Amino acid sequence: MGVDGKPSWDRLYEMASGQEGHFTTQQAAEAGYSPQLLRKHIQAGRIDRVRRGIYRLVHFPAGEHEDLVVIWLWSERQGVFSHQTALGLHELSDVLPSKIHLSVPASWSSRRLRVPTGVIVHYADVAKSERSWFGAVPATSPSRTLDDCSRDKISPDLLRQAARDALARGLVGKRELGEVRRALRGLGGLAA
Repeated sequence: MGVDGKPSWDRLYEMASGQEGHFTTQQAAEAGYSPQLLRKHIQAGRIDRVRRGIYRLVHFPAGEHEDLVVIWLWSERQGVFSHQTALGLHELSDVLPSKIHLSVPASWSSRRLRVPTGVIVHYADVAKSERSWFGAVPATSPSRTLDDCSRDKISPDLLRQAARDALARGLVGKRELGEVRRALRGLGGLAA
């Protein structure tokens, strides 16, 4: 809220600007906006409702990862983009994931989630040291991404290419590729 106890557009804008123009109902409430006031701004054309509980400032410039920001906000800012999605963000291999992979805390496995269409949820804890940021959204680090993809048994050719790309760019060291080597054992290894 503003200093006078009224809704603060500046505070709402500040929150949204770090999230490519998006914000949640909870964040709006923190800035003094009730659901009724949000509806008024939607009707006035200042705000768009993107999905249940997630909104976007209409005049905010389009962001590079807007689709991911919406999914991240859906996860209450607890999710971390992982697996093939993280490969794509790190530009490792020629992967073109058809679905968005998101790792949420392992403790969420007992929750009944309404997973957005096109999203695959993985239940796993991701340490802060295993995260990289792409603008407003977190993704697993290159090393963690390769490990996740190895365990998930993605195409050996894609895994091999991603590991080679990561090595060539200095994103991982040879010692960090134990899971990749195990996954490629009997399939020509990294050199195939």
